[in-house]
Amino acid sequence: MLLELKQLRIQPGHQLLLEDVSWQQLENILTELGEHRAARLSYSNGQLEIMVPLPEHEKAKEIIGDMVKILLEARHVAFESLGSTTLKNERMTQAVEPDSCFYIQNQAAVVGKNRFDLSVDPPPDLAIEIDLTSRTRLDNYQILGVPELWRYARRGLQINLLQAGKYVESDSSLTFPDIPIIELVNQYVQQSQASGRTQAIQAFRNWLRENL
Repeated sequence: MLLELKQLRIQPGHQLLLEDVSWQQLENILTELGEHRAARLSYSNGQLEIMVPLPEHEKAKEIIGDMVKILLEARHVAFESLGSTTLKNERMTQAVEPDSCFYIQNQAAVVGKNRFDLSVDPPPDLAIEIDLTSRTRLDNYQILGVPELWRYARRGLQINLLQAGKYVESDSSLTFPDIPIIELVNQYVQQSQASGRTQAIQAFRNWLRENL
């Protein structure tokens, strides 16, 4: 007897790993799960991971994404924020759903698009992963060619820049090269956990007014 996905219950903070999943099966799973769901997917060469994040994961995702938007808007930079849009390339047998992603340099190429195929569309300029409940694997993003990947874990923010097809950890951001982004993200995510999002974002806006 075959199980259907709707019969499975994955607890927040846990993952389900499926082996030997074909591309067509992945497409069917994406269709069955739909876009309005708590689960997030990562697929690489037949291996599919389905994860349901914890609330603390979602809080960190939201405030870091908000900080990126505020910075871009403060500098009058056009961008598209595409959240956890499924990024996939059948030819490379890769698919991943970041916590947040941003088209900045490539913003004009994706305006008006609701579906993305990275065999023809450019990858996002910046992807963000929150690693509080699961460990992000770099392979998907490297193969898909995402130039900058931020990973936020309990020890803080790590910036990875794509160089010659491999990620190299960096102290500075390609997107915000003149801003101490690691220090700022660590400070205001921690403040949001202690005093709430509103106070943390206001403090971040105050920092911007004083320093930009």
